[in-house]
Amino acid sequence: MIKYPLSDDTWGQEEIDAINEVVASRRFTMGAKTKEFEEKFANYFGSKYAVMVNSGSSANLIAIAALIFSGRLNRGDEIIVPAVSWSTTYYPLYQYGLKLIFVDIDLNTLNIDKQQIESAITPKTKAIFTVNLLGNPNEYDEIINICDKHGLILIEDNCEAMGAKYNNKFTGTFGIIGTFSTFYSHHICTMEGGIAITDDEELYHYMLSLRAHGWTRDIPHSSKIYQKSPSEFYESYNFILPGYNVRPLEIEAAVGIEQLKKLERFVSIRRQNAEYFRELCHNLNNIVIQEEIGQSSWFGFSIVLINDLRGQRDNLINELKKNDIEVRPIVAGNITFNKSVKYLDYRINNRLKNADYIHVNGYFIGNHSKDLKKEIDQFYDLFSSFMD
Repeated sequence: MIKYPLSDDTWGQEEIDAINEVVASRRFTMGAKTKEFEEKFANYFGSKYAVMVNSGSSANLIAIAALIFSGRLNRGDEIIVPAVSWSTTYYPLYQYGLKLIFVDIDLNTLNIDKQQIESAITPKTKAIFTVNLLGNPNEYDEIINICDKHGLILIEDNCEAMGAKYNNKFTGTFGIIGTFSTFYSHHICTMEGGIAITDDEELYHYMLSLRAHGWTRDIPHSSKIYQKSPSEFYESYNFILPGYNVRPLEIEAAVGIEQLKKLERFVSIRRQNAEYFRELCHNLNNIVIQEEIGQSSWFGFSIVLINDLRGQRDNLINELKKNDIEVRPIVAGNITFNKSVKYLDYRINNRLKNADYIHVNGYFIGNHSKDLKKEIDQFYDLFSSFMD
């Protein structure tokens, strides 16, 4: 029997050599390798600036903080979000006094239901925070039109969709800030890590300061947010923002440089796996698989049980686990079913019918950056037997 894990290691000798080079340098915290990775990452995605941090969650945190301290957002503003995402899409909004407006998802794409966005907009609405769930792009033409019509900021949580494209443009580059994750199970792996990208120089400088204690050391003398003194000594410990310490390690950045070289190949393999998965599963009558928008980078393969399989998720998952097929909920399911939301300031727009449904009838299996035909065959055979 083949073991089918949720994710797999993509490191080769190049990553080990990069780690050893950092160890030999004796510079372990954020330094030249981090700067090199940021520049190469921004260039790859066609963005002006990139800020590496210790996780995708921290990328979301400094992105929202930068928008607050720059005055683009203010406490009490309403932010439209999809009801299905990872928890730390939402928490930075709460932490900066913003009100979350939960909108239902589309059952087929698993992204925010674009038809319901406008009904959620009030005079207090200031931004839409989209999530490209499981690698699948949102339909940005329509969402950008809504933002333009109502004067809203667009922010992107692209942590699950590195390398995805919509209209031949990388996701993560449609909003004023886009966030990425390089955690172990993601498209490139630095074990822990995240990046925020932007074309806005002011927001870039805010994020540089927020990443490291709120100090001035890392921002340039020509910064729009603070005029540094000529004294390097003074500016070494000078704090202008209530920031954090979410800096990455040099080892993570060095590995990221090597992984980024492989990203195009990784995404191509993931897309080939997805094509095979969809060919096998598209005729099954009792499931909904994710409808691709643009060019998904296929973080994983979602399955929503319908018809005769509705309510059978626990039984099916037990069978998958017995056969060494790892499985997870569709991200956090409907986040409003999680007890942590009692701490948030939020409103639910209309009903979250589809988010409710996938919370109890949805799950996903892994996709890797290597050929998975045998593993997908194993899943399909087991699933077909369960249906019979």
